[in-house]
Amino acid sequence: MNRVTDETPIEPSAPVAMGERLVAAGLLSERDLERARMAKREMGCMLGEALVRLGLVAEANVTKYLAEELNVKVADKGDYPEEPVIIESLPEHFLLNNNVVPLSANDDSIVLAALAPQDPFVQKALQLATGKRIELHLGLATDIEAALERYTQTDEEEALDTFGAFDVNDTEFVEHLKDLASEAPVIQRVNQIIQRSLDIEASDVHLEHFDDGLRLRYRIDGVLQEASQIVDTNLCAAIISRIKLLANLNIAERRLPQDGRIMMRVKGHELDLRVSTLPTVHGEGIVMRVLDRESIRLDLADMGFSEDTFEAYSELLKRPHGILLLTGPTGSGKTTTLYASLSNMDSDSLKVITVEDPVEYQLHGINQIPVHSQIGLTFARALRSILRQDPDIIMIGEMRDTETAQIAVQSALTGHLVLSTLHTNTAAGAITRLEDMGVERFLITAAVNGVLAQRLVRKLCNECKTAKELPPEILKSTGLEPFMQNGNQVVYEATGCEACKQTGYRGRMAIHELFVLDPAAQRAVLDGADAHKLREHARARGMRTLYEDGLRKVALGLSSLDEVLRVTQDQNEEQRDASHAA
Repeated sequence: MNRVTDETPIEPSAPVAMGERLVAAGLLSERDLERARMAKREMGCMLGEALVRLGLVAEANVTKYLAEELNVKVADKGDYPEEPVIIESLPEHFLLNNNVVPLSANDDSIVLAALAPQDPFVQKALQLATGKRIELHLGLATDIEAALERYTQTDEEEALDTFGAFDVNDTEFVEHLKDLASEAPVIQRVNQIIQRSLDIEASDVHLEHFDDGLRLRYRIDGVLQEASQIVDTNLCAAIISRIKLLANLNIAERRLPQDGRIMMRVKGHELDLRVSTLPTVHGEGIVMRVLDRESIRLDLADMGFSEDTFEAYSELLKRPHGILLLTGPTGSGKTTTLYASLSNMDSDSLKVITVEDPVEYQLHGINQIPVHSQIGLTFARALRSILRQDPDIIMIGEMRDTETAQIAVQSALTGHLVLSTLHTNTAAGAITRLEDMGVERFLITAAVNGVLAQRLVRKLCNECKTAKELPPEILKSTGLEPFMQNGNQVVYEATGCEACKQTGYRGRMAIHELFVLDPAAQRAVLDGADAHKLREHARARGMRTLYEDGLRKVALGLSSLDEVLRVTQDQNEEQRDASHAA
């Protein structure tokens, strides 16, 4: 190490110059460049990576201008060999950790593609390890990831002989699982699966056991995508066991579901993986929920609120007492919005306590309690103890039962602001859900301030979205007409390109429906109005439904009409009927 650091390092080109070139080319605004520089400092990454992750510039454009600045070649897809180029002095873990792929080699020199060819450490390490002339090309992240996958696949094939001697149904197999899961090929395969989830910004990793092997899928932007070929059945038990060991689960127990957690650091990111196992006919399946602590944005302004909804929701958060509910299906971002709401609170002057199952993100200055049902620490029991801790604001991860709902109502009526979530399809539906849980309507009107329903829709890829002009009759029938500006008839639809992996979408944003219990709504609740009548009453007083808020995003060119219809299909038919009637 001293030999490397004592020598004068090769100066990397200033990323500012690359940014200025993008501005000069009209691909980036000065304001967005400043945003990217701030994100670069916060994320601890290079400017180019920040530009791509923020969706400001396409990866191909960043690569082109960075290559010009560094005076290096760009590695094309055809430059990557079909079979991995094995160099003894460059172990696989070095290539994976530094995103470097050998393209070709001879007796005198080696040509490699690198994500950061300007990195002095990578340059020096390659020179010292090989003793040959090094030629570095700049590679796209997607191409490098695909090339590195071939190394792991090769290791898997070589490892089959190691695991093939054992019968998965043999009782002795369990005794060998720990040793097998510690073998290098299995460790590397599991690490690559986790690293891949971070690189492609997946929210979940699915490992599904079938008779012919292990199927791997990633959930990206809410949609499951096939990730690789089925892993050979001889490796399945070892891979599953490796994950269970990392999650501190019982590898010998394969008949019952188990839940665990993996905390690890990958590429400078603190990852929190929630592991759930489920026994199936062919063996155990695993789902890992991926939580990247560094990528979460806990600013309400980044939650995709429309301006009027944001103002109304912010006013509800300022109230000193009452219940504020967030509703939506699993995976709709309710918890993230709750965390963003809490992060806006003044934790120095207010006592904030949360009860969660589990605690997903730790917030500074806020007391967070994890639920442990195994030892009797339920939501209800924790809430009863919380009230003796003199809190100002209470956050309940989820209202699951009657007892929890009743304690929450009592807390709100005794001067506390309570934030929580419910599983309902609409904001108004939360009122009838509370009634079903045994809360009287007069208590609902006295305690509940408002309900925010939320869904996540995919954002159109800025690199490939295409304009489409809709005829007036379609604009009217879909309900889009009121949201189009100045007679505009153009919306955008998904196309697909390399940047978005041919999906047409990159990232997600929230759409909202905010039901405020004003005096008129309270009277409607007391009169026994059902969810449908409450919703229509709120719409008449200016509430935008989830579908209508989605249409606003379509009119702004942020999402497609097909995507909004997909996410709000439980509402859009009703909405279209209402539009026809109007």
